[in-house]
Amino acid sequence: MRYSAAFTLTVFLVAGSAAYAQKSEVGKRAANQQQRIAQGVKSGSLTARGTANLENKEAAINHEVKADRSANGGKLTSQEKQTVNRQQNRVSKQIYTDKHNAATQNYGHSEVGQRQTNQQQRIGNGIASGKLNAGQAARLENNEAGLNQEVRADRQANGGKLTTGEKQQVNQQQNGLSGQIYNAKH
Repeated sequence: MRYSAAFTLTVFLVAGSAAYAQKSEVGKRAANQQQRIAQGVKSGSLTARGTANLENKEAAINHEVKADRSANGGKLTSQEKQTVNRQQNRVSKQIYTDKHNAATQNYGHSEVGQRQTNQQQRIGNGIASGKLNAGQAARLENNEAGLNQEVRADRQANGGKLTTGEKQQVNQQQNGLSGQIYNAKH
C-alpha cells in the first residue's frame, strides 16, 4: 500500500516526533525545514558535514520543544513559542546559506563516488519521507562526512587515486554505513 507524502509526514509528526503537535506552527516549520534539508542533500547543494550540523541544530530544537511541552502539560507558552521561532529562523537562514554557498557534494564517477552519491540520496529520501528524524540524520551524516574525509585524504596521499586495499576498506565502511541507513530508516 502506498501513502501520500502528506500522509507520511502527518504520521511522522504524530508518531515519530512527539515533540510536535500535528497542526502546530512549530511542527509545520520543523517539517518544512526538514524538507528543505532533504532537498539540499538530494541535490548535492548540502555537504554531509553541513547537513550534520543543520540536523544537530534541528534535533536540539526538537528536544527543547519536547521538554518544554512535557513541563507544560503538552503546550508551549507564548514565550517558549517566540524562543523556538527565533531558533528556527536562525536555522532557516543557515539552511539557505549552506544551500547557496560554493560548497557542493560531488563524489565523481568512480565506484566509490557513485556509492557515496547513492547513500546521500538514501539519507535525503529518509529525511524527506520522515523515516529519519533530525538526530538520526545527523549521526548518519557525521559518519558519511568522516568517510568522505578519509577518502579525500587517501586520494591526496596517492596522487588522486585510491589503492586496491583502500578501495576494499572504503567498500567495507560503506557497507557498514549502508546498514546503518537501513536500520535507522526501518
